[in-house]
Order: sequence, then C-alpha cells, then structure tokens
Amino acid sequence: MKNNKKASPWNSIKTGLFALFAMIIFAYGFQITKVDLEELRSKNRQQSLIRVTRALAQPEIFEYDQVEEVVNYPIYVPCPSDGGQVSAPERSASDPYIVITPSCAAPGETVQVEGFNFAPLTVGPIRFVPGNDPANIVSLGRENAQTDSDGHFVINMKIPDRISDDAQFIRATLRRNVGAPHFSQTAYDTWNKIVETVFLALLATVFGTFLAIPLSFIAARNLMKTVKSPLTSISLSVLGWPIGILIGYLAVRGVGNFSASIGSNIWVNLISIVASPALAWIGLRWALPQEEVTVPSQSTKFARLSVILLAVLVSFYGLFQLASLAMSLGKVLETSLGSFSFLGYFLFQVGDIVAIITPALGSLAAGGTLSSILGRAGQLGTERLPGSGIKTLNLILTTLAGVTIMGLLGQLVEWLYEIGEPIYTLWGPMAVGALAGLLLAAFTKPKDSLPIGLVIYSITRTFLNALRSVEALVMAIVFVIAVGIGPFAGVMALGLHTIVSLAKLYSEQVESILAGPLEAIEATGANRLQTIIYAVIPQIVPPYISYTMYRWDINVRMSTIIGFVGGGGIGFLLQQNINLLNYRAASAQMLAIAIVVASMDYISSVLREKAI
Repeated sequence: MKNNKKASPWNSIKTGLFALFAMIIFAYGFQITKVDLEELRSKNRQQSLIRVTRALAQPEIFEYDQVEEVVNYPIYVPCPSDGGQVSAPERSASDPYIVITPSCAAPGETVQVEGFNFAPLTVGPIRFVPGNDPANIVSLGRENAQTDSDGHFVINMKIPDRISDDAQFIRATLRRNVGAPHFSQTAYDTWNKIVETVFLALLATVFGTFLAIPLSFIAARNLMKTVKSPLTSISLSVLGWPIGILIGYLAVRGVGNFSASIGSNIWVNLISIVASPALAWIGLRWALPQEEVTVPSQSTKFARLSVILLAVLVSFYGLFQLASLAMSLGKVLETSLGSFSFLGYFLFQVGDIVAIITPALGSLAAGGTLSSILGRAGQLGTERLPGSGIKTLNLILTTLAGVTIMGLLGQLVEWLYEIGEPIYTLWGPMAVGALAGLLLAAFTKPKDSLPIGLVIYSITRTFLNALRSVEALVMAIVFVIAVGIGPFAGVMALGLHTIVSLAKLYSEQVESILAGPLEAIEATGANRLQTIIYAVIPQIVPPYISYTMYRWDINVRMSTIIGFVGGGGIGFLLQQNINLLNYRAASAQMLAIAIVVASMDYISSVLREKAI
C-alpha cells in the first residue's frame, strides 16, 4: 500500500536542531576535557609511554643477587682554555675500563662512551657525576649500556649543563646476576599487603552484614506500611527512648564501675562468668513462670519485676567480667605464643570491644524496653479512656515529644557547628517542636491510628541513601583521622559502606517477597517478630547469601582503592610505588590485585551456586 503522507518540514527542522544541539554539547565537552591527540603524538610522550609500558610488563617478582662493576672516567666541561687533555686513569690489562671520545666537551654536546673488559651480557646506567668527587651519589642522565659477549659496549651521551674548572666524571655501573633467582622484597611486601587486603574486606563484610540485616527489615516498605499506632502510643514511645537510654547508661556504667573495682584477677573473672548466667537464669525462671497457679498479687508482681531487673544487671556484670578475662588472657597469650601471638592479640581486642559496646547495648536495651512499655500503655489508654480525655492527654504528650525531638536535634546542631546561641539551638527548636506537637494533636482524631511505620521507613531510607552517597574513599579519610593510618581505618570505612549498601539491597529483596505467606502467618495472630521469622526469612535467605558474597567481592576491589588515602591494604603500597615511579614494583601489585579479584569472583560464583 502506498503511503501518501507527506514529510513534515517541521520534523526535519527538529531533527536538524537536535543534531546541532548534540554537536554543540560534544564540542563543549571536548574543550572542557581538553581532548588533544597532538600530546599523544609527541615524541617525549611516546618515549615515556613506551618506558612505562615496558616496566609494567616486567613485574618485579623474582630477582638475582647482583655484583656491580663501577668505573669512573674524568671529563672537563667545557674544555680547558689552555688546551690541556684529561689523563686516563691507571688500570691493569684485565680490569674493566671506559674511554670517552672526546675527553672534554661543552654543555649540550655529545660524547662517545666505550667500555671494555666488563662482564659479558650485563646492563647498567651510564651517568654524569657533577663535581670533583667520583664518589658523589648525585648523578645525571638516563642512558643505559648493555655489553656484548666480549664485555664491550658503545653509547653516545649528551653532556648536561654543569660547568666547572675541575674535572668531573662519567660513571659506568654495570650489574651482573649471580646465583639462582629468588623472590624479591617487592614480592614479599606485595604478598603481605594482598593478604591484608583480603582480610580487611572479609572483616568489613562480616561486621557490615550483621548490622545491615536488622536495618533491612525497618527499611522495607511492605513490612512497615502496616505498622500503625495511636498518637498517645507514639508520643509515649518517643519519650521512652531518651529516658530509657539515660537510665540504662547510668545503670550499666555503675555495673561496669563495680566490675572494674573488683580488679582483673583471672580467678575472680572465671567465677563471675560462671555464676552470673546461673544466677540470672534462676532469677528469670522464678520471675517468669511458665504457668500461674494463682493470680499474683501486686507485691509479687513488683518483686518479679525487681528480680528481672536484677537478673539483667547481673548479666551485664558477667559481660564486663568476660571482657576483663579476655583482655587479661590476651595479654598473657600475646607474650607467650610466639608466632601465634596474633591469637592473644585477637582475644584482647575482642574483650576490649565487649567492654566498649556493653554500655551501648544496655542503653539501647533500656531505651527500647521503656519505649515498648510506654507504647503499650498508650495503646491501652487509647482503647479504654474516653475521647475527650485522650485528646487532652495527646495535647500534653505530643507537645512533650515534639520538645524532646527538636531539643535533641538542636543540641546535635550545636555540637556540630558550635553556634553558642541557645536561642537558636535549644529554646528555638524546643518551641518549634512544642508548636508542631500541639498542631498534630489538635488536628488528629484522638483514637485514630497513624502510619508510624511509614515514617520510620522514610527516615531510615533517607539516612541510608545519604550515607550511601558518600564514597568509601571519603569515609576512609575520616576514619584515618579517627584511628590513624592503617587497615583498621579501612575496615571501618568499608564496614560502614557495606552496612548502608547491603541494607538497601536486603530491604529491596524483602519488598519483593510473596505476600501470601505473610498474610497467612498474620492471619494466625502472630506478632511482628513471629511474622518476620516464619514468613519473611525463609524467602530471603538465598538472595541474602548471594548479596553478601557479592559484597565481599566488591570490598576486595574497593579495599585496593582506599589504601590510596591511608586505609591500609595493597593500595597504599601501590600508590607509594607509583609516586616513586617504581613501575616494576607497581606492576607486581597490580598483578596481585588482578589475581585476587579474579579468584574472588570465581570462588564467590561457586559458593553462590552451592548455597542458592
């Protein structure tokens, strides 16, 4: 069928304008990026490129023991005004020697350097030595000589601009290999650093995975959108977090001070570690009976609550004693295990980590517990109290919650920027929080449930996206300032980047699970934790394993980069050799990186195939 539709001139004009616009964009891009192939064609650039490429093609992995033959020959620059000649140094018939023709020259002229009686098939630099001391370590030039099978060589050398009335020297340093080849120092350094790189990535992946998993559940929209609570419950939960954290911190710190006052005696530590969990278990069994024979009285309930709190404090005391024991044993083992002293070092550091995080765990546990208790109290109050009473209660509690949130944010701003004006960082934010709380309570129905889950989801995803936008290289710079140059800074930087990256990938996987098992478990009356355990986790285990292995592969490659800013690993050694123009050593490091990355890719693919 013939198409009688006429071509539109306007379409042709638009196509031409688009092509013109694209050409202008690319033309401006060429100017900004300074595309200049003339530089590539320049002789100096090509010589440098050839020299570096040849060096990179010869990684410094093996080396020989070498014997040097060094010969100095005097030369005048420029020739003496009286026409005098340089007298040749004394030598025996069998000693290596060089002859320079002519024996004097002006700066910029070329002389011929000819060598005799050197070891056959040896190579080495020919350099101009300024000054009248032949032992001067300063030398100029880039010429290299290679002898033939008779130990003879001839090269031309350009005299640099170094004028002197005294005789200066041209030095020939030819090296020959002796013995069998062996691994170079560069090979040993590369091996040590590549092992450091692999374990740096391993630790960052493990620690990051453990923290990313719980974050992924609160960053999953399908799990959080059903979480709704009345305003009273939300306000009390918000108030419970800072109060609980403060109480928990003070209580656990008191337990830690008591534990420290006992000392670090190993036998006391052992007895405490055995007795603490036993006492805590006995107390919890009494305070939380499996079934009630009679309805407990108020005094019994109070006694049980006191015993639960005491059992928790005893458990934290046991953690402090465990940390003290680990640190004490670590010190002893580190000095007595010899080659395996790293086991003692590991034990000491684990104890130190436990001692540091125990107060934080106690604070978070107390904050979460108090927030949960107050939240449930708010839920019950909303269900049982009349609407007018809940409205009044919401006005008070929401105002206090707004004041608390904005006051804490204001203090964070004050700590970061040191403004020094309470009106801007304390009273002002608290007033804004109070007003926001009043407005929220005023325009919300007393018994309405608000989508608090979506609010938590949005805050979490925003926080993860903000941190994920910061490259691990920048994080490494910050952690190098915090803990110093070395692999520990690299572990912390990669660990933080792993947390935010895996949390995003994990949460997206949770969002893509089948809704059927989720609805079936919820229909049985299961709580949120039971729903996650029985409906969510069985569906996400295979992809979680796959993402974790892939992240380890990524961390191995990224750990070679963060070394450029002092984050440890082979990247630090690679940057050092590149800065020193030691391209053969840098080639050995690049080869090691390529081998490890390829090996990791193969290993991770095999493990994914077996695990999924």
